[in-house]
Amino acid sequence: MTNNDVLRSLRYTLNAPNHGMIAIFALTNVTVTKEQVMAWLESDESEDFALISDVLLAGFLNGVIIQRRGAKDGVIPEPETKLNYNIILRKLKIAFDLKDDDILALLEGAEFRLSKHELSAFFRRPDHKHYRACQEQVLRYFLRGLQQKIRPAVS
Repeated sequence: MTNNDVLRSLRYTLNAPNHGMIAIFALTNVTVTKEQVMAWLESDESEDFALISDVLLAGFLNGVIIQRRGAKDGVIPEPETKLNYNIILRKLKIAFDLKDDDILALLEGAEFRLSKHELSAFFRRPDHKHYRACQEQVLRYFLRGLQQKIRPAVS
């Protein structure tokens, strides 16, 4: 799962148009153009496709946190230079104000089972003996469950 896949999924989940995406980036003092956003959202096979960097995706995720929860003590966090699935999952947990049980319910709604102990291992420090790297599959199902919760399919 690429950073672009995460960005595409979040755009759909948040129902954000291009100007909405630009506004989310702006919340963390990151200036992007409509053309950049469109290139990041293109399919991987398109000639206009461009990869979004870890720093820019981290800035976007921080912007989602600020948009949904407000800036912590009015301070805009510095984006991480290197992202992994654990960091993305943690930022989304914060942005959507999710507890462990909420995340487990989202995963179960997307037909993926995970124990509470397995989930808590994703949020530990990397040097902790029970730390576990979040796998792509877990993040993919989490994003699917989040999407189903926020933008349920109209029947």
